[in-house]
Amino acid sequence: MTPVTDPRHMSDLGRRVAARRTELGLSAEEVAARTGSTPGYIERLEEQLPMPGTAFLVRLANGLETTVQDLMGYVSDLPAGSGRSGVHTWMDEVDEAECWALLSDHGVGRVAVTGRDGPEIFPVNYQVVNGKILMLTAADAPLARAAEAGETIAFEEDCADQAFSQGWSVLVGGPARTVQDRAAAEEFRRSVHSTPWAGGDRDTVVLLTPRRVTGRRVLVEGAPGVPASRP
Repeated sequence: MTPVTDPRHMSDLGRRVAARRTELGLSAEEVAARTGSTPGYIERLEEQLPMPGTAFLVRLANGLETTVQDLMGYVSDLPAGSGRSGVHTWMDEVDEAECWALLSDHGVGRVAVTGRDGPEIFPVNYQVVNGKILMLTAADAPLARAAEAGETIAFEEDCADQAFSQGWSVLVGGPARTVQDRAAAEEFRRSVHSTPWAGGDRDTVVLLTPRRVTGRRVLVEGAPGVPASRP
């Protein structure tokens, strides 16, 4: 494979394609097979090709399991789901096994707790550990206070496909607790994929034990991977 060009000389699209391909663990050959192109074309796209045609961009987004808007950087500073709803849509329930598959083993979700002034919802980095949701927070944060009290909290993760106006959502509910044992807490901290993006002193380990795991998926007829008509 041709050595990758200095990232400073790559286009924004090329950097996003390379980053997404690396995230999925795909080779240029595998992306080429998914998009009906060649490995050399994928390499050129990542390294120096300024802009492919619209039809190929759609195939590329599908092959990289993302959206055209995300590849182009159009939605990086916009809230998800700001586009119009799709035509001929329906909603399916997602079973628990698929919910865990959608959550993968780490990411960024939202947690809902009861704070001093009422319900509070905020984003958190999370890790799935032995069927539980692990989060790191500050010792005086609402999440830590709720966990110390053994309260039931809610955790939500979702994904919106802006290009085709569809997406999914997973909701996990159950009691939370802080990990008091220092050795266990340190082991959990070492196991996380990423420390909290917000930085700071956020080393209190919270575990959410699921009592309820539910999910929903909104589908649009004719979108990639979706039948042309509702089953």
